[in-house]
Amino acid sequence: MGDPMRRLERRIRRRMDARAAAQRVLRSLPAILQIVVAAVGAYSVAHYVLGHEVPLVAVTVVISALGLARDARPRRVLETVVGILVGIIVAALLVTVLGRGVWQIAVILALALLVARAVSPSAGFAIAAAVQSMLVAVLPAPPGGVFERALDGVVGAVIALLVTALIPRLDVLATKGESRALFSLLDQSITGLAGALRTGDAAAADLALARSRRTQPLIDGWTESLDSARAVATYSPWLRGGRARLAAEAEQLAAADLVTRHVRSIARRIDVLVRDGVERPGLGALLDETAVIVRALGRSVEDRAERDRARILGLALAGVLTPEAVPGAVSVPDQVVVVLLRGLVFDVLVVSGLEPHEARQALPPI
Repeated sequence: MGDPMRRLERRIRRRMDARAAAQRVLRSLPAILQIVVAAVGAYSVAHYVLGHEVPLVAVTVVISALGLARDARPRRVLETVVGILVGIIVAALLVTVLGRGVWQIAVILALALLVARAVSPSAGFAIAAAVQSMLVAVLPAPPGGVFERALDGVVGAVIALLVTALIPRLDVLATKGESRALFSLLDQSITGLAGALRTGDAAAADLALARSRRTQPLIDGWTESLDSARAVATYSPWLRGGRARLAAEAEQLAAADLVTRHVRSIARRIDVLVRDGVERPGLGALLDETAVIVRALGRSVEDRAERDRARILGLALAGVLTPEAVPGAVSVPDQVVVVLLRGLVFDVLVVSGLEPHEARQALPPI
């Protein structure tokens, strides 16, 4: 019995590994295409236009600057490029003065790292400078002298920046996936909390709490992707049409961040509350209505009418968010859940178009 189960487990693990590998490849295709185009361009300019026989530095600068990370912001690319050029120039100057050898390599590497750390607090900046300084210090000087590599570095830097703006990665605007994943997880968490309250099910509350805790990596990933997309869209003439949508999505991200914080707080409270096994259908109904509002908020970028719907639903829910209006909410812990929901609804009303004083007026006094 054990052997068939182990074989089945191994097959499932292989399939999951293969699926994850395929997803990594698909996600990396835009970056790979961009890097290949930029590397070929840098090599062509340095080799055929400038006549450099082996423009190794031009190619390595492009690959190092662009990288495979989704953070393709021009500022990040520029920072990497500057670090690389610092390493090349420092090494070229020192090779000219000190010559080549073991102790010279130590001096060049140490000074390249020291200068890079003085110029920028980024550790990546210093490493980029150090790697390129070693290429200059270790490899034989090209026919044009060590400063030929500095010129190659400039070529690679210019090409990397041009490609970032003119041939942006096709995934820089593909931020909808993060949005959908986050709001789907929020929906699962809120509806799970509603079910736990209705039935007094502690296991369901535990699951909903675990789901709410998985939202932060999605928020962080969405933030990084959106920041990168907006930075590239600022410089790229081809992405001007996407700027308005990205601005709207930034507003949605801010709203999602607020809602996520509230949901995590509510989930922690409910996880403790339902351990007494008491059924609380009144509070469960409030969470069901909250889930509908959050779903509308999640669709608001693709359909602006959903933003108005979220506001209308929020106003309706706000009117009953007092402990007296919720059947069965007689204990202090029950009332705390109602108070936490008031904070969530207040923020939804503000991000969906109401002024803060209008949102406060919509909530009955307690």
